[in-house]
Amino acid sequence: MTVVAVVDYGMGNLRSVAKAIEHVAAGARVVVTADPAKVADADRVVVPGQGAMPDCMRELIGKGLREAVVRAAAEKPFLGICIGLQMLFEHSEEGDVAGLGILPGQVRRFPQQETLAKGLKVPHMGWNEVAQSETHPLWANIPDNARFYFVHSYYVEPSEPSVIAGATVYGIPFTSAVARANIFAVQFHPEKSAQSGLQLLGNFMRWQP
Repeated sequence: MTVVAVVDYGMGNLRSVAKAIEHVAAGARVVVTADPAKVADADRVVVPGQGAMPDCMRELIGKGLREAVVRAAAEKPFLGICIGLQMLFEHSEEGDVAGLGILPGQVRRFPQQETLAKGLKVPHMGWNEVAQSETHPLWANIPDNARFYFVHSYYVEPSEPSVIAGATVYGIPFTSAVARANIFAVQFHPEKSAQSGLQLLGNFMRWQP
């Protein structure tokens, strides 16, 4: 039986993520856990998250999960969601805090002047299109420019364009999905994104990187 660890570091709507994975992978065992040993033992790892990056990094470190997450991102199918995407990078403008440094790049705040000038509010909240930047198993059977649900004020700016797997426009174009080797991570919330989100989670469960 495939075991999926949904990492619980005290931030985010973890139960919704777990229920969505259970829905698309009936034969899997989904464990919401703050135990680094269970993360290490899992076959697949999902790191969701909502809230402020400094709080998320503090909780991740405080619960002893940092090393387990870094190791999972190096060794097994890994899905990051929202803050679970942002923490993969080197540094965030939100609280001037260091991320995990797994991927090169920064986390930036949406420029207020540009978004407000276009009648847009920060945070970016609601449905928006994702243009697929590359062919990837997690995009299987998801139309290009499918709509997903977002809630965020910050976005990732990768230093290496090769990791960009999806892009979205909200006042400015920004990276909304990244992929490298066994890592796939998204700014949007697949667990809140209807059929396209469930398809992505199902693709993750079938993915053999």
